[in-house]
Order: sequence, then structure tokens, then C-alpha cells
Amino acid sequence: MKIGNAEIFVLSDGMTKSDGGGFFGLVPRVLWEKVHPADELNRVPWALRSLLIIADGKKILVDTGYGDKLTPKQKKIFAMEGQGDRRLLGDLERVGFSADEIDIVVNTHLHADHCGGNTVFDGDKVVATFPNARYIVQRRELAQAMFPNERTRGTYFKENFVPLLESGAMEIVDGDYQITPSVRTMVTRGHTPGHQVVVVESGGEAAIFLADACSWAVHMERLAWVPAFDIEPMESIQTKKRLRDWALRHNALLIFQHDPTTIFGRVRPGEKPSRFVVEKLSP
Repeated sequence: MKIGNAEIFVLSDGMTKSDGGGFFGLVPRVLWEKVHPADELNRVPWALRSLLIIADGKKILVDTGYGDKLTPKQKKIFAMEGQGDRRLLGDLERVGFSADEIDIVVNTHLHADHCGGNTVFDGDKVVATFPNARYIVQRRELAQAMFPNERTRGTYFKENFVPLLESGAMEIVDGDYQITPSVRTMVTRGHTPGHQVVVVESGGEAAIFLADACSWAVHMERLAWVPAFDIEPMESIQTKKRLRDWALRHNALLIFQHDPTTIFGRVRPGEKPSRFVVEKLSP
């Protein structure tokens, strides 16, 4: 897909399942299951997507999924058994590129489902999956990951990012950051204090990879539907308002990272004042 002079590819690191309460927080199941039905264990399926951007002479990969360091027990917990190894890398090869060709990896944040593929095992060592890339992360996010608390320590795993820090492959930025003339990050706190989204702007067109600032389309339509995963729920609501207004002004293509049924969309005014809908677009 083209965004002006930039080219984008949505890649997959597979599918997983988790308790529906994680994505819908305080919203009663009787409401959210009308949108996304749960299985007999109250789990909903969700996607693990990454974005490859070819722009300004650079190959930029946004997020890396769970990766291939998961134990059999973890694969069972995440309902990922049987999906095979090297999911993201296999999809990358499918569109014609290898791990060695990636110039930049952007981590929207350092939760395991977004950065587990940053590194791989090389014997008993952990090394960069993308050996020629620099990895970009927000300073505040790195601080949260290095010193997790009781709530967050179950999703920050140092083997996903500390080897990159120690090798000098990690670039720590502080605030909105222009990566290339066509690609930039925007700090979007709420899910975590150091969360960032990635914006592509070229030739008068715009796209935004929303990551966990708004991981499902319904979260853009119903701002009060805040995932239990979000550390700062009120910040999350304000962030979604800001992203929605920006997307409307720029007619931006929305790219949803976890929504199992909607990958692309555009936000449109709804029938009632102050209501908005996401127009689903075909890949």
C-alpha cells in the first residue's frame, strides 16, 4: 500500500487469545460481547501486527510481536501453539525482505507482545534479531520497563531490550521524534506513560499505526471503553480524543494493531453529535 511516496506493509506475528476483560476493562461483558464474542473461557482473539515502512531510503519496522523466545508453557498460555516459529520473520520474507535489511526498529512500547521479537537466542546468548538496525524507544518507557512495579512486571522482560541497550543498538528519544522526513513518532500516553504511535506523512496523505493507544476500532468509537491494560485510563481517553481529531483533520488511514477483524479504517462523524464511527477499509 502506498502513502504518498512511502510504501507500507502490515505484517503478522500470529494470533493470540486473552480474557476479554483485558481489552474492555469496566465494560460489562453483555455489552462488549456483542462486538467481539468470547469463547467458553471468556477469551477473545486478537492479532499481533507489525508495520513495515519503506520511506526516504530506509526500511523501518514498527514493533516485533512476541518473537521466538517463548517457552512451550507461554505459547499455551497465549494460545499460540501450532503457529510455528519465525512468524514475523516469515511474513517479512514473504514481502521480499530479510532481517538484515531493516534499518530502524521502532518500539511503540516495551510490553512483551510488542518487543519480544527484538531479540533472539544465539546459543545461550540473546542477540538482536535485526543486527543492522537501530532500535528507537522513548526514555520514559525504558525507565518504566527497567524498574517495573507489581502491576507491570508481568509484561516487561529485560531479555527483550537490555541486550540492545548494552550493545549500543538502542536509541533513546524523549518526546515526539522525526525519524525520516516522512516518518515520525508521537507520544501518546495512557496505555503506558511512554507509549508512542508512528505517523507516516507523504504526498499529502497520512497514516497512523495506533498500537495500544487505540488497539481496536471500537475503542476509537467508544472512548469510555478503556482496556484494563491501560495504566493511565483518563490519559488514554484524552489521547484517543486527540488522535481522533487529528485523524479527522488529515483524513488519515488508521492501522489497528490488535483488532482481529479490522486492520484499516478512517474515522468519520456519526449520526449523532459528538459521536464518531470507524469506516472499515479492505486491505
